Amino acid sequence: MIASLFHAIGDVTSSRAMYESAIRFGVVLAFAAIGEWVAERSGTLNISIQAMMIGGAYTSAVTWSSCHNVPVALIAGIVAGVVVALVQAHLSHQLAIDQFVVGLTLNLFVLGLALFLDSRWSAITQVVKPTRVPLLARLPLVGTALFGQPWPMYLVVPIVPLAWWLVFRTRWGLEVRSVGDNPQSADVSGIHVNKRRRQAILFAGATSGLGGGVLVLGQISINGYENGHVGLKGIIAIAAVIFGGWTLRGTVVGCLVFGYFFALQQTLPVLGYRVNAQLSATLPYAVALFFTAVFATRTRQPRALAQPFVRGLT
Repeated sequence: MIASLFHAIGDVTSSRAMYESAIRFGVVLAFAAIGEWVAERSGTLNISIQAMMIGGAYTSAVTWSSCHNVPVALIAGIVAGVVVALVQAHLSHQLAIDQFVVGLTLNLFVLGLALFLDSRWSAITQVVKPTRVPLLARLPLVGTALFGQPWPMYLVVPIVPLAWWLVFRTRWGLEVRSVGDNPQSADVSGIHVNKRRRQAILFAGATSGLGGGVLVLGQISINGYENGHVGLKGIIAIAAVIFGGWTLRGTVVGCLVFGYFFALQQTLPVLGYRVNAQLSATLPYAVALFFTAVFATRTRQPRALAQPFVRGLT
């Protein structure tokens, strides 16, 4: 029994396909999680991140089917994510409707809308060919995973430092952090609290919509749009932010950890191991639930996270 376990672990850790899948899943999660991190630093728990990814995925797929232009399709995905973000921001931070209710409603609405539209305008996509970095792509095990992916996957590379720069090196970022920790004091200082929160949600919409587009155009294992491809990756992105203790570095690490378990779910059957299908399907979400329960109580979240702002109330 123990020998079989160690043999299985050895097969998984020596599988190049395992690392490639883990990076692909982790990168897609990172697009959404980075935007969610910015939104949560402003005090907004953006549940509709799932709807933003679905909108971005479907819109990118339909756009590519129409024009066969990858950059245009990705831009369309960004626009779709921003549109969902505009609705979330308006309802939760202008009309002051409960942000959880708005987020859950948007998730169901966009999912249903994508299913309805897909039955009439079915989108068939073609995954972008991998871009191999000379020499580096030949590294053992991780070479192809890190340096042989389709080019849309590498768009996450500039997004990480961009998010860090916006939040920690700009006046806008300082104001975002202040409205996430102490909105009343920020308001007294002349900062428009709900405006900054809406702007942070728009950033999350743009990155999540892009993540949805990358999912359908940059994933080697996908050759068309299906709602099941997005799954609950938006919810896992929220868990990654909590796992990372509301830090950018930790959030990226969380995406890689959860991406690893998504990859494990797919790789074990390929390696010849018989795993209960239902148990395998729940593995990434069970892991996310476990880490969320552990890290949510051991790290300091923004003090005003998920708290609506009403001027004059303390």
